[in-house]
Amino acid sequence: MQRGSAGALTKDGESAISCGRSACAARSKDGGGGCFRAAGGAVYGGGQDTVLSRAAGHGQRVTAEMAAAGGSPTIVEYFGGEDGYRCGYCKNETGNLSHGMWAHSMTVQDYQDLIDRGWRRSGKYVYKPIMNQTCCPQYTIRCQALHFQTSKSHKKVLKKMLKFLSKGDASKVVSEEEPMDSHIEDAVACDFAYKGESHVSQSELTPLSVDHTERVENEDQHTGEEKEEGNVQKVESDSLQLHADKETPVPGEPSRSAKVVHAPPKPGKGADLSKPLCRKAKDIRKERKLQKLLQNQTCAVEGSQLQATDQVFLLQNSKSKPNQPKTIEDFIFVSLPDDAQHKLEFTRFLCDSPLEAENVPNGPECGYGSFHQQYWLDGKIIAVGVIDILPYCVSSVYLYYDPDYSFLSLGVYSALREITFTRQLHEKAPDLCFYYMGFYIHSCPKMRYKGQYRPSDLLCPETYVWTPIEQCLPLLEHSKYCRFNQDGKAVDEGRIKELGRVRVLHKRTVMPYSVYKKRWKGPSDEASVQQYASLVGQTCSERMLLFRS
Repeated sequence: MQRGSAGALTKDGESAISCGRSACAARSKDGGGGCFRAAGGAVYGGGQDTVLSRAAGHGQRVTAEMAAAGGSPTIVEYFGGEDGYRCGYCKNETGNLSHGMWAHSMTVQDYQDLIDRGWRRSGKYVYKPIMNQTCCPQYTIRCQALHFQTSKSHKKVLKKMLKFLSKGDASKVVSEEEPMDSHIEDAVACDFAYKGESHVSQSELTPLSVDHTERVENEDQHTGEEKEEGNVQKVESDSLQLHADKETPVPGEPSRSAKVVHAPPKPGKGADLSKPLCRKAKDIRKERKLQKLLQNQTCAVEGSQLQATDQVFLLQNSKSKPNQPKTIEDFIFVSLPDDAQHKLEFTRFLCDSPLEAENVPNGPECGYGSFHQQYWLDGKIIAVGVIDILPYCVSSVYLYYDPDYSFLSLGVYSALREITFTRQLHEKAPDLCFYYMGFYIHSCPKMRYKGQYRPSDLLCPETYVWTPIEQCLPLLEHSKYCRFNQDGKAVDEGRIKELGRVRVLHKRTVMPYSVYKKRWKGPSDEASVQQYASLVGQTCSERMLLFRS
């Protein structure tokens, strides 16, 4: 995840952009974000005055045929990754190496599986660092949101925000622990746009209907190949440009935090266990105030009131818990005094991206896709974050904010809010329990801050299994490129096994690569297709459509 401010930093590889009239800074939340193309619309509001709405746009044009077929498929153009470009971390002019592809459209499940293989997106450009060659290896990092514990520095940021909102304290002392307010140049070369921009016409990307597509199996019936490999799938649609801005199996749930066990008091000493625990008057007042707030609060969620389950979640996670440290919800959802000096509000909009918007019965109410989260202070927008809501995680893309409010450490604050939002979404979508922060770059000291969000895991660049960051750090101290999986016999379980099953879109017809290979009369492209399939894995290669001209 990357965070930035006007002239500021991207959370992973940092590029500042100017946003509208206000000098807002942008940090690409991924290790590197080249072309920042997140379109209009805005943001998440977890606490008070939350509004959820969908921005009208291409993402809403879904034909009846595509709806019946389950939505638009993922269509990508693969570019390879032979040339090096400038690194924003170590400033090496040609040391930054990555593979890339342009996503004309992409399903949330495909993108989930891709980021669990080390890919990330910057706009519609999806890239994967060549880990054993690039000058500054970028490891995918995720935080176990359900078990997240706020650190002292995180609490400091949350308290600073509460103090500012309630009392108007605007102390502009920049914390040394706020790397997200640093000024770091763009981590990706400007040729990201050059490499990523696609010039393929929309008509070439629109598969023909069944009535107008020739039957490929007829030409393959005498080849001796299996019948199922020769059949070509036909996709009928009016438009494939639907835009809505993890490992296929979800890894085992991390171990629960150890419970605190208190020894019983000695006879004649300590509390009487037969009586209920005494409660502080402050806690009782706080709970009553929160209940009153929930009763009076009218948060429109796609035209309806905030659901009762959300209110229960808010109440349960905001209650003071005796003898336990405060949770992140205790800070985020605390009620402000009636005479508070400032009011912070949030809105969330579906925004433009290659990801297809999806709504499923057991998913979050807002659906899956890409969203803009706007932070409004006293009616003025001060920050916009971009997140991808995927089947197993909330993936932080980037944040840009008004640098006049950098003293509020908006990079850290927004990350903590997004973690809270992930926990809230988990109540409706049980599989959604991780918060992806983009890339962790150990070789760049300024980019190690993501390791402070615990518990977190890093992705092994060879076997694509998750390893606790505590086990990875000693290895990274000795070598900037590491295989985290210590099982020497372990291999990539999702590796490509059958190249002929890779799906290809050629002349507006969907077919397996085995059929395309026989039809193609030009120079062999098998090496390129093999490289693409090995990087995206067998599962994605059989679902996504690889465009071939």
